[in-house]
Amino acid sequence: MAAKATYPPPPPYYKLYKDYESNTSAPKPPPPIHGTYVCFGANYTTDDVLPSLEDQGVRQLYPKGSNVDFKKELRSLNRELQLHILELADVLVDRPSQYARRVEDISLIFKNIHHLLNSLRPHQARATLIHILELQIQRRKQAVEDIKRRREEAQKLLKEALGTLEGS
Repeated sequence: MAAKATYPPPPPYYKLYKDYESNTSAPKPPPPIHGTYVCFGANYTTDDVLPSLEDQGVRQLYPKGSNVDFKKELRSLNRELQLHILELADVLVDRPSQYARRVEDISLIFKNIHHLLNSLRPHQARATLIHILELQIQRRKQAVEDIKRRREEAQKLLKEALGTLEGS
């Protein structure tokens, strides 16, 4: 029985990059892909656009447009969801054969809530990035202050040592 490698060998062009500091003839990497591309037989796009609910074949329960009050609509959908869940419980007790329509209604509400939350993702990403950058700035300012304080302490110690040397 022959031993097999866990991973396949690298492609032969890896040799072009082995001495990357001294080798200036190595080809540049390809430019980033824009638009659509095929990966493992499936088509993908580099455009991150959230498809509308109608594009997905789902009825939209909140108003259309770009000026949606997310907080108000999420609260409204949440109240509606709670009502439908209570109705589902009643239906399961009284008329168990009619539960399918209630489950579909609940599924529709969940899809709408999910879509609203996903449309807030870019805002969340920006806010997270701003927070991270502010923390980095704060840490760097603290590091600069710490360096200044230590420099002043070192200068003070050097002056004291110089004074001691001159006095003796």
